[in-house]
Amino acid sequence: MKIIGITGGVGAGKTKVLSYIESQFSCRVIRADEAAHKLYEPEQICYQKLVALLGQEILNSDNTIDKAKMATAIFGDNVLLAKVNSIVHPEVKKYILKQIAIERERGAVEYFFIEAALLVEEHYDQIVDEMWYIHSDVAIREKRLAQSRQYSAQKIAEIMKGQLHEEEFRKHCQVVIMNNGDLEETYKQINKIMGVNI
Repeated sequence: MKIIGITGGVGAGKTKVLSYIESQFSCRVIRADEAAHKLYEPEQICYQKLVALLGQEILNSDNTIDKAKMATAIFGDNVLLAKVNSIVHPEVKKYILKQIAIERERGAVEYFFIEAALLVEEHYDQIVDEMWYIHSDVAIREKRLAQSRQYSAQKIAEIMKGQLHEEEFRKHCQVVIMNNGDLEETYKQINKIMGVNI
C-alpha cells in the first residue's frame, strides 16, 4: 500500500482532486480536517483541552463544539492558533497512523491518501511515500473562495498570508498537479501520475 500526502493552498481544489481519486482508484482517503472534527467530539481526546483553552463560548447548546465559533475565536490570533494546533495536530497524526495500520492489516486498498493543508509544516513527509502539491494560481483561488465560501477579500488575504509560499510547497513535494480550472486536464495529469490511461 502506497501512502500519498496531498497538500496545497486554500482554494487550490484539493477536494475535487480527491473526489476524483476516490472514484477511480483502489484507495482510502483521510482528510486531516475531518479527522480533527472527530477528535473535537465530546469524550474524544481533544474536546476537554479545547474547551479549557477557548472557553464555554465555543459550545453549542448540546455541548458539542461549534466549529464556526471556534474558528471565530482563533481567527487573527496567532498565539491562540498555535496553542490549538499543538493540541489537535499531534492527535490527528496519531489517528491517521492508526488508520494506516488498520488498512495495511486489511490489505484491501492499493493507496492511502492523506489530505492536509499543513502536510509540510507537520512533517508528514516522515509518514508518506510521496507528497503531491495541488497548484492553482492565486487569482483563481481568490475567485473560488469568494464564490464557493463567500469569503471577503480581506479574509482570503489573511488566510493566504498564513500559508506556505508556492516555492516552499514545491520544494517539499515530489509531484505537482496544475489545477487552474479545466478539470479534465487535471484528471489527465492524475491518470498519468497513477500510470493509467482512461
